[in-house]
Amino acid sequence: MADPRAGTLATPADLVDVPHLVASYYNLQPDPEDPAQQVVFGTSGHRGSSLRSAFNETHILATTQAIVDYRTSQGIDGPLFIGRDTHGLSEPAWASALEVLVANDVRVLVDDRDGYTPTPAVSHAILRANGGRLSGPGLADGIVVTPSHNPPSDGGFKYNPPHGGPADSDATKVIAARANELIRAGLASVKRVPFAAARRKAETYDFLGTYVDDLPTVVDLAAIRDAGVRIAADPLGGASVAYWAEIAERHKIDLNVVNELVDPTWRFMPLDWDGKIRMDCSSPSAMAELVRFLESTPEFDIATGNDADSDRHGIVTRDAGLMNPNHFLAVAIDHLFGGARPDWPATARIGKTLVSSSMIDRVASSLNKPLVEVPVGFKWFVPGLIDGSFGFGGEESAGASFLRFDGTVWTTDKDGIILALLASEILARTGKSPSQRYAELVAEHGEPAYARIDAPASREEKAKLAALSPDAVTATTLAGEEITAKLTEAPGNGAAIGGLKVTTESAWFAARPSGTEDVYKIYAESFRGPDHLAQVQEEARAVVSAALT
Repeated sequence: MADPRAGTLATPADLVDVPHLVASYYNLQPDPEDPAQQVVFGTSGHRGSSLRSAFNETHILATTQAIVDYRTSQGIDGPLFIGRDTHGLSEPAWASALEVLVANDVRVLVDDRDGYTPTPAVSHAILRANGGRLSGPGLADGIVVTPSHNPPSDGGFKYNPPHGGPADSDATKVIAARANELIRAGLASVKRVPFAAARRKAETYDFLGTYVDDLPTVVDLAAIRDAGVRIAADPLGGASVAYWAEIAERHKIDLNVVNELVDPTWRFMPLDWDGKIRMDCSSPSAMAELVRFLESTPEFDIATGNDADSDRHGIVTRDAGLMNPNHFLAVAIDHLFGGARPDWPATARIGKTLVSSSMIDRVASSLNKPLVEVPVGFKWFVPGLIDGSFGFGGEESAGASFLRFDGTVWTTDKDGIILALLASEILARTGKSPSQRYAELVAEHGEPAYARIDAPASREEKAKLAALSPDAVTATTLAGEEITAKLTEAPGNGAAIGGLKVTTESAWFAARPSGTEDVYKIYAESFRGPDHLAQVQEEARAVVSAALT
């Protein structure tokens, strides 16, 4: 149930005490035997709050040393690019990491403006430095200090190896295990120098200029400029805050940054669906102010938002408000593969996560383009984006990236900036907003109803759900239709999905355990309307409960 204040501006009582948050980062010590206070890498790194002893100096010193040890074991000896977002814990963690990296004689590259760095800019820098190489001496890698769209009390720390994308579980398991080992040993093997010495030794890199100047190789900025598309960009107080003004200036497009505020409390954010501050640019509640702004400001044609590290995108149109992320993914794929990128390889495939809308399947079929369905996590798209076999990889949570015009890799991590610009490219080149184009897709393929709900689950139940076999599902029908597939592995690559997906002719549901809360998530969709979707969700709970017991 949504909080009654969802979509309204935060009040002082909602704000985190930043000095207390930072003090807790330095003062609280984790209990190495408490699973909630250990280093744990999810799909996007280690996350947690210093207030709960889940993200503090001890964690970051140990994790950074573990990354150094991993680099050594893998023969990675080139520069390490490190960036941070605007969360209150990001700068302390960035400083801690710098102290360990320099002490271990790692060549570290930091932002030359001492500013914030979006995740895609770090991925872009790694790929540029490696020049297409993934083996051999001198390879670069990176760290991004960010918990993405998580609340202001959280910190996050993620590692991107030489392929530029999120580290896979083979790497993160080793790094997390080593970090926890170092913590249990009292950090005795962690090397560290004072911050002042580390900062002097660190080299600088023009993340912003290099990324922004390269944008015309991936998005048709000339079309946006020539069509006079008027863009309102809201960084939501995140790491892209300086990037958007530079994009407007360097490429001479009609773009205005409507919110230049950076405040680690995010006091300017509307509350999310549950009453928490969360910089989720795909959430109607969190994006309520930008939607209201576009409705009341006729001088703009389209508005866009990004989360704190700019790896996600939110698209707001005059005719439809905030677009559902699944809807925009379908439109983006239709545009890119429907003629907008003629120099892409004819064999380039469409990548989607298995909890993304089946509208994408129908669009891919109409374009006669191959579709690959993978488990949740952007890491699954990395190899295909590098070798050009994926033209596009996207997640239902508003994260995606795609190839340059010439069919070569742009980033191997999610890039909310290019997806936001792509919305304006679509408007410029077609004369239709992305939401108008989605309405045409609905007229052609039908209208899906899609939703995600959470259900309580113990730690033991979550582990059992993650390890289910298809045989555990005894039901033969779902919401009045015959079940056509029971999946615990992704059809696109055979990888375990860490849960269950059940499909019928016109509907599906997927159930996955949460990595951070004692719940499991049920994603569901139906092309037979909201009432049928509700029936799918109800029966999905019953199917999962029966499988768990």
